[in-house]
Amino acid sequence: MYSANSKPSIFRFAFIWLLSFLMLSCATVNKNDKGYTKGGQPGDILHNYINANISDNNTVNSLLADYKGSKNLSTVVEKYEDEIAQLYKQKVLSRKPSLSEDAKKTLFANITSNQASALFALYPIDTAKWMKTISTYSGLSKNDIYESAITAGLDPSIVFAASASGFEDTATPLINSIGLVIYGQDEESTAAVKFRTEDDTYWREGLDLAWEPIYGSFAGSIVYLEADTTYHIEVTITDAYGDIVEHSFQTTTKPNTPPIDPNKIYYLSEIYSGGQLDLEALNIEGSADGYAKIIGDGPVVEAGSDVLAAVNIGNNSYVMLENLTVKGGQRYGIFAKKAHHIWIKGCNVSEYGREAVDIRNGVAYSSTTNNSPINYDSGIYLERSGIAVIEECEVHSPNLGANSWAVGHPKGANALQVWAYHDSDAYRGEFIVRNNRFYGAPDHRFNDVIEGRKNFERRGGFVKNSAIYGNYLAYSNDDLIEIDGGQQNVLVYDNEMEQGYAGISIAPNTLGPSYIFHNYIHNLGDETGKEWTAIKAGGLISKPAGRTYVFENVIDVERNGIAASKVNNDTTFWVTTQNNIILTKNTGYSVGYCIFDKEKYSGSTSTNDLCFNERTGDARYEFNLDNVVEHPYSDDFAYIELLQSSSEPTLYIPEEFKIPNFSTEVALQAVVEQPPTMWEFKASEIEHTGFPKQYRYGTTTISDDNTVTLTGNNWQMFPINYILTEDSILELELEVEGNPEVVGIGFETDTKLNSSRVVKFYGKQAWGIRGEDSFIPKSSAITFPIGQYVKGKVNYLILVLDNDDIESWRNRDKAVFRKLVIK
Repeated sequence: MYSANSKPSIFRFAFIWLLSFLMLSCATVNKNDKGYTKGGQPGDILHNYINANISDNNTVNSLLADYKGSKNLSTVVEKYEDEIAQLYKQKVLSRKPSLSEDAKKTLFANITSNQASALFALYPIDTAKWMKTISTYSGLSKNDIYESAITAGLDPSIVFAASASGFEDTATPLINSIGLVIYGQDEESTAAVKFRTEDDTYWREGLDLAWEPIYGSFAGSIVYLEADTTYHIEVTITDAYGDIVEHSFQTTTKPNTPPIDPNKIYYLSEIYSGGQLDLEALNIEGSADGYAKIIGDGPVVEAGSDVLAAVNIGNNSYVMLENLTVKGGQRYGIFAKKAHHIWIKGCNVSEYGREAVDIRNGVAYSSTTNNSPINYDSGIYLERSGIAVIEECEVHSPNLGANSWAVGHPKGANALQVWAYHDSDAYRGEFIVRNNRFYGAPDHRFNDVIEGRKNFERRGGFVKNSAIYGNYLAYSNDDLIEIDGGQQNVLVYDNEMEQGYAGISIAPNTLGPSYIFHNYIHNLGDETGKEWTAIKAGGLISKPAGRTYVFENVIDVERNGIAASKVNNDTTFWVTTQNNIILTKNTGYSVGYCIFDKEKYSGSTSTNDLCFNERTGDARYEFNLDNVVEHPYSDDFAYIELLQSSSEPTLYIPEEFKIPNFSTEVALQAVVEQPPTMWEFKASEIEHTGFPKQYRYGTTTISDDNTVTLTGNNWQMFPINYILTEDSILELELEVEGNPEVVGIGFETDTKLNSSRVVKFYGKQAWGIRGEDSFIPKSSAITFPIGQYVKGKVNYLILVLDNDDIESWRNRDKAVFRKLVIK
């Protein structure tokens, strides 16, 4: 799946790094710099601003009157200046630990309607918390609070919905995952997950559920599950006081194929005679007991521009299309509206959509009189439809390619368009898009490959509980995939993406969490060669408020790994990233960053990500640096070059950073390197050299059976690629002659000597990891628990025969290493 590219040598990396250092490059932001500030919600920003500037000469009101922050926040300050001043003086704005019930009653008893509106505007992410607090402790009526929330610009659909009443906890199964939501929760609590199959006698650990602040819930997904399998799930919620509540679920994942009604199997040659294939006219649909199935058996569905779609499903439901070749359609290849339970498998869709009659300023129109550019034509479009599977399809070659950003926002066709907001809540979301190939061409590109409608709304895009995995997506002039809008338990994983202006768009995430993991995003660029970022985010404050988890992706791009895009002039985003490989090449303003977050949102974190910019030779962040834990090999040029030159780049992940269910349950392709059950040291196949500053003199002999014999004062270094785990065991046979100071084996990451990584098995000098008890002089087999002393990536195996205490002409020391293996 991964294509190797030629990479600069380690010597070039070293030179670039030295040059950058000497030029005092600002590649890494220093959080002690005066200009470094962390971002948060508008209320946090204002509170910090007032605290930092208040004095006898600067009152709260005067500071607010003079506030010169962002346009969006300045508008809030202007509208609620008096209310914000009162809330500050009453100490409502300050972040506090959990308050007692009496303290809350005192603090919020006299909150006014206008003050409530100000709170909702200042803390848009904390909708559920403020709804609950004001409803419980203030004297305001339900109608007063409703009006306050609407005045502040909150979505009416969530006003009061944040309470537990009327909302049922859910466990929603897809084919290979389950999405969970538990309502009526508190941010200070935690929600631990464990799960097992019906037949398992043991529990497996899942990733903790995430706090979801809009409805006041915990939500999250269990992934890499078996199809058509019953799972038992237990969620343990522990509150700030240590009280525990258990929530139990039992549900069965969906099967890999739908049930088929044997009386409703149709071969295309029997029902199709040309033009549009209209399932509504043919009255083809199934039921919950069995889908109606149409099987392609030779004929090609070819429709002209006189019909909206070549295949019209309409609002018929429980329909499966298999192995159809579809061409044509004025707007769409395959189209459904307000349908549910649709399964499209193995179909090939092309030559659909409108053609340009008029080109104005580089943008295509369908006629000289039409004022709307050609846009949103789709290979497959399921409008206002839910519960669908699209798998093993190819969508390509639309009639019209999209324009590039050179003439404005791209407009044109897409491969798949999704709006999963069915009229009935029971049928919303639950899209599965797997193992497809959706691709344009270098000079004939999609707008977005997978595009969502109503992007800025919670009812837009995939909506909830959907999975996009195992796909190849290529050649767009904008995004390769959009999941903008409602994203709760929307999963994007195991995909390969290339040749787009941006990879995955999550701007905005209006309801989370969503998960992006184990994707390979590389070789970006629109038709002009320009690109922005692998993952595009934004709109956290203007369209609150979902978190996205970004786990264990391989990103190899020119510009940025994760970067913002404005949503209603708001670039704030909320991500939790961990164990990613993010390699960038270029530099400049807003270019070359692992994560580019000008707002530095305080809730975002980056943990154990390996980030490297080729030009500066280091990790570049524009981010909340208090929340960055860098990968231990972020500065190891040899390791980074190894990743860049590999056709399947892998990342060493220490045990403490492995992610339950995401890292440990499955052998992850091209992300987590799993050591073989036994590694054998094949010295005869490896180039070796003396270890710097330690090799003095002596001979090194390697026999055909990989026995290595050292004489003299001799340290030999063998490049290897291995990861030691806590359970790793070293086995070898060792024979020693003479009276050396140290005989042993080292496991180094670089060419600097580290005594804590060298095991001494014999010798008169007290040095290194003491392994003498494992060796019976002067010859014996050795079994040593190396993983208890050294863990992690090993780049060099060092064989040691050391004796600085004797002249070379008198030295008769010899060490023989045989049958060296690690298990």
